[in-house]
Amino acid sequence: MADTKPHVYLELRSDPVYLSGARQLIASVAQRLGFDEMACSQIALAVDEALCNIIRHGYDRATDRPIWLSVWPGRKDGQDPGMLVVIEDEARQIDPTIIRGRELDDVRPGGLGVHIIKEVMDEVEYEAREPAGMRLTLYKRLVQKDDSQDADQAGASPAGSADQGRVSNDG
Repeated sequence: MADTKPHVYLELRSDPVYLSGARQLIASVAQRLGFDEMACSQIALAVDEALCNIIRHGYDRATDRPIWLSVWPGRKDGQDPGMLVVIEDEARQIDPTIIRGRELDDVRPGGLGVHIIKEVMDEVEYEAREPAGMRLTLYKRLVQKDDSQDADQAGASPAGSADQGRVSNDG
């Protein structure tokens, strides 16, 4: 049976001062798990965007609210090499099916966090937590060297579309 407890667990406050530390932690763990520099940066960016969205939209910029960050090498069931990140909060709940990035042809600053998250991660799932808050589950597959051609082809295709709050870019 696989270990269901996270290998890395961090509780932080919703203060932007901690964002750089969270990015560095995620990028460092990704590197230790075997991701290349580009993938490490992408995973860290996705987590940063998610944390920013929680602070800005979920907590309305309050700096004293809890956010929990959990990391597993691969999936919780021990299958598939990669990195699983779960971010939880006590922010206001929203219907996961309405979470989507704005249209890319709507050129203006900001508002691309959800699009970036869905573009760089292989799987993205938003869900409401009980009794309050939201949970965001992110998964990035570790591409083995012999799978690099498949990854190049998958990377060239556009991200999948949301289905009940879940996105999969499995090529």
